[in-house]
Formats: sequence, C-alpha cells, structure tokens
Amino acid sequence: MAVLTTIALIIIGVSLFELIILFHEGGHFIAAKKSGVKVNEFALGMGPKIFGFKKGETQYSLRLFPIGGYCAMEGEDEESDNPRAFTNAKIWKRMIIIVAGAFMNIVLGLIMMFAIVIQSSAFSSTTVSGFSQNSFSANSGLEVGDTITKVNDYSVWCDKDMAFAMATIKCENVDGSQLSIYKEDCCITLCQLYAEAYNKKNPAYTKKQLDNLLNILNEGCTRINNTKSKAAAKSVMDDYYSDMELNLGVKKYKIPEIKERKTRQRYVTDMEVTRNGKNIKLKDVQLYTYLESKDAKEPSLSIDFYVEPIEKNVVTVLQQTGIQTVAVARMVWSSLIGLATGQFTFKDLSGPVGAASAITQVASQGLEHSFLDAFNNILFMMMLITVNLGIFNMLPFPALDGGRFLFLLIEFIFRKPIPRKVEQVVNGIGLVILLAFMAVITVKDIWMLLPFGK
Repeated sequence: MAVLTTIALIIIGVSLFELIILFHEGGHFIAAKKSGVKVNEFALGMGPKIFGFKKGETQYSLRLFPIGGYCAMEGEDEESDNPRAFTNAKIWKRMIIIVAGAFMNIVLGLIMMFAIVIQSSAFSSTTVSGFSQNSFSANSGLEVGDTITKVNDYSVWCDKDMAFAMATIKCENVDGSQLSIYKEDCCITLCQLYAEAYNKKNPAYTKKQLDNLLNILNEGCTRINNTKSKAAAKSVMDDYYSDMELNLGVKKYKIPEIKERKTRQRYVTDMEVTRNGKNIKLKDVQLYTYLESKDAKEPSLSIDFYVEPIEKNVVTVLQQTGIQTVAVARMVWSSLIGLATGQFTFKDLSGPVGAASAITQVASQGLEHSFLDAFNNILFMMMLITVNLGIFNMLPFPALDGGRFLFLLIEFIFRKPIPRKVEQVVNGIGLVILLAFMAVITVKDIWMLLPFGK
C-alpha cells in the first residue's frame, strides 16, 4: 500500500509539473493563434516523440522527458518570408505573445491557490489575539489587538507575508540584562514546571490538577509580563511557583533563581502595527528563540503569539485566493532581490533536483497525517513553482521571455528591430550562461543530498 501511495504521489507531482508547462506554452500558443501567427509545433515534454498528430498547420506532440515543452512559431528563431511569421506580426502582438506564457503561469497559480484555500475552515489574519505563556514578543512591545503591517520594512498583507518576513529575521546577540529577558526567564521557569508535571507518569496527576495548573500558569505569566521591574517579576514568579507546587501536592520545593548573562541570542526585528487606529513603530521586538536540541548549532525561531481568525465565506475565499497568490509572487520577487543584494547566498538557491527533494519532503510530512495532506503539500509546492516560473521567465535576461520582450521594447521605442544575428548571438550567450548556471545549481543540489554534503 505504501508503494502504491508513493507511486500515486509521483504521478500527481509529474502531472502537475506538466500542467505548469502546458499552461505556460499554452499561453504562447493561444496568443500566437489569436494573433494570426503560424505555429509549426506544440510539444509537451522534450526529447524523442512518443506520439503526435497534425491538425491544420500545427503538429501536436507528446515527448519522452517531462522536463519542459515548446511552442515553435514560424520565423521565431530563423528567417522566414511567410507573412504569418512571428517576426512579421505587429510589434504589440509579438509583445502579447511573449508575456502570455508568464501570464498563464500566474493564472494557474491562482487556480492552485484557490484549490488550497477552499479547503480551509477559516483563515489567519495578522491581528494579535493573544500570546503563549512563554512569549518573548509580549515583553518587547507587541500587544493584543495589534495588526502587524510591517516586519523589517517588509509590508505584511496576510499571514504568508508575515511568515516569509519572519523567516528572513537574523539571530543576534542582545544585552542579557534587559528587563524583557528577565521576565521571559521568569515565565519559562513556570512553563518548565508545568511541562514536568504534565509529562510525569508516576505519580500521574489528575486532569483537574493539570487544568488548575494551566490556569495558574496563564495567570502568573500574564502578571509577570505586566510588571515594571525585575524585583516585581521575581516576586510574582515566586508566588505562582509556590501556588503551582501546592496544587500538585508538593510541600517541599525550592524556587529556582533567575540566572542572568551578559548576552543572550535572540531573533529580533522591527515592526509596524496598527493600534487603536494609529500606526505604531516597534523597535527590537524579540521572538521566541530556542535550541531544538543540545547539539543544535544555532537557535531556532518560533512565533510566540496567536492571531485572530478570518471567517470563511465566498468573499473571504476569493480575497484570500488573490492576496495569498500575490504574497507568493512578492516572496519570489523579494527573494530575487535578496540574491542580488546578498541577503541570500548561493547555498539558498535550488534547481530541479532541489525542488524535487523539497517536494518529496513535504509529501512525506503530509503522509504522516493523510494522503490529502500530502497532495495539498505537493499542490502548494507546484503553485510556488508556477508563480516562480512566471516571474523568473520575465526577467530581462537573454534567452528568457523577459529578454525577448526587452528586445521588442527597444524595437518599439526606436522603431527599428535589432538585427537578427545580434539577437541570436545575445540569446545564444544567455542560454549558455543559463545552462551553465543550472548545471552548477544541480551539482550543488546533488551534493547537498549526500551525507557528507550537508
């Protein structure tokens, strides 16, 4: 059964990838046909032809390797005297044909996002509704009712924007003597006592005791977060630590001391929020920072606040479909800018091998719950890929659609086409650079999959 499930997920993944190619090349195809440009062949896949047929003037082919496809137009890459050749079409028609592929990628992204969004019972807003007991952000300026609008100058319109912005925050050393950190440690001390009681098996505490313990913990952490000094925070912690121990029937106990250090590692960010109708700037908001294990090389980040839900209805489904697709597009564009500015490095890049590995991982994680979760994880990855393809392909680089559009724009401005030989040479050089770049990325991805490459 596990083998059949895996095979089914592989077929789904390949089919969705081919759907992405179909939409992209289909965009060029439809725009070319509507513009009167002759299409010699429309192919899905690359390499040897499995089968095909000819309808009208166009050959339709399915090829062996599901790694791409093409829409071969008359006069696109060679000289042609045919009046219906691509180069003989009006320039505005050629521009539409070129951008149609990327446009259809975004349309497919919207469709895939809709398929994901429609399954949700509710949606997440960016308005803070509460904090976890050991919240760091509660002690550094964030308040219940705040609507987060920016994180590190990245505009936040939905929860996906917030998640991406949070993922780009860097860990840094901060002053360990801060009041906020002292209050964090007081709350963590109470949380640790609760965790020990909850996980203790012998003797086992009753549900009533644990529920009472949780209520005491929540009240204690809230009061600690509202204190104005270390002494007051410690006094509150001591009182509630005693209450928790007594609730468990423990008479002999020792209240821990709070150990201060010169520096502490924290994920810190600036935020902008809307509070009571006013725009507020928050400096150095700390987020929950922890070590996943004793052997962890660096701390991890956890969101330590809750957000208000958005009710699901026809309007919010359509809104979330649009805004979350835009959020993914912004994320892709911001990542490209981050690569150019050095915010992201070569190690953060992935090609087809890395993407396949990521899809395998998310599918496996989904299968731990259900086949539907695995399918949705693959669908989300494919949605990310189609939006990525749409944006990346329109970059003004030779051999990409964006490079060809740039040539057309130059022709439109100067009323004179760039010589075909010059265009061919430039696109040829661009293609070689792209292929070399992809080869390097692929080698890096394969290396990262090896035990000694991580």
